[in-house]
Amino acid sequence: MPSEISPGARLRAWERAAEWPLAGAAIVFLGAYAWEVLTNAQGAAKETAELVIGAVWALFGLDYLVRLVLAPNRGRWFLRHLPDLAIIVLPILRPLRLLRLVTLVSIMQRSAGTALRGRITLYTAGSAALLIFTSALAVLDAERHEPGSSIQSFGQALWWALTTITTVGYGDTFPLSTQGRFIAALLMIGGVALAGVVTATLASWIVSLVEEENAEQEAATQAQVAALQQQVSELSQRIDRLLEERGLGR
Repeated sequence: MPSEISPGARLRAWERAAEWPLAGAAIVFLGAYAWEVLTNAQGAAKETAELVIGAVWALFGLDYLVRLVLAPNRGRWFLRHLPDLAIIVLPILRPLRLLRLVTLVSIMQRSAGTALRGRITLYTAGSAALLIFTSALAVLDAERHEPGSSIQSFGQALWWALTTITTVGYGDTFPLSTQGRFIAALLMIGGVALAGVVTATLASWIVSLVEEENAEQEAATQAQVAALQQQVSELSQRIDRLLEERGLGR
């Protein structure tokens, strides 16, 4: 009789099957949220966008529940996947809905192949692009109706996100609302984290270049030593022949 599939195997099978559909749902969510914010949707348009966003929320909630049910040790799985729960629960706070896009970053990282540096590079670039774009959307959503705010267009929001994530912060554009400042704090933390990843990647690249150069030099030195040994051997053979010809063999 065939052996029964273990709960852990069922969980892994579900995660593999749901990975790309969830990534597609995250893209749909980003499109709906961006459309709602950029067009300042009102009335039926706003209701449509909220309906799409709510459907994505329900899909992610269903995935979380299925994985919890399939987990061999539900208590341990629950504690180890609290960030997943946050992605589902925290969207009650509007800007934190964008935490769902973490799924996209994970997909991109796994799609970058087996080369570690390639995976890190794609992960960093994808994270930075998503962080800048979504932060700009979120801060515009929070600041658009704030009296006296200097962030009233997507261009201004995007400029603010770029200067904030790079820790430049010119100071002429900044959020006034509590929600906007919370977004700014998250973006600053994300910018510092990404800067650390970029620095580590550059350091790894430089070290690999030095190692490659040292390896090439070592290979060249070994080739030169081998050539000298060959020349010495040939000279020794010639000397032996000359001595034999003159009857002075060694």
